[in-house]
Amino acid sequence: MRTKNLSTFLFTPRSWLRALCVLAIGASVVLPATAMSIRELRALEKSDKKQGENYVRYYLVGAMEGALEAHAQGVRYGAKPAICLNGRKLEPRMAQSLYTTELQRNAGVYEADMPVPLVLTNALATVYPC
Repeated sequence: MRTKNLSTFLFTPRSWLRALCVLAIGASVVLPATAMSIRELRALEKSDKKQGENYVRYYLVGAMEGALEAHAQGVRYGAKPAICLNGRKLEPRMAQSLYTTELQRNAGVYEADMPVPLVLTNALATVYPC
């Protein structure tokens, strides 16, 4: 059985394909995901009446939990707290109303391309100030 030398292994089409696959998987794991914009969330809600509303609710709950976790991590690293629950309840069902109330309260502030988690972070800081 003949062994391949290193130069023939590195330049075979199969090895390049394998390297590109590893690079693509690595980039997808390392690069952060982008948040959905207000426009995208509205389009999702209108896309499928039965499922669209459920997807929006689930996304808002996840965005709210993510905003709380990001805030908590910032506080752990020394940032000044802006959201203080102080023993008050915050339930997943509240995400939709927090989001819509914040958009209505500050209608002139938010543009359609702004991220949904920004709206929820501002809503939480307004409703649960420190």
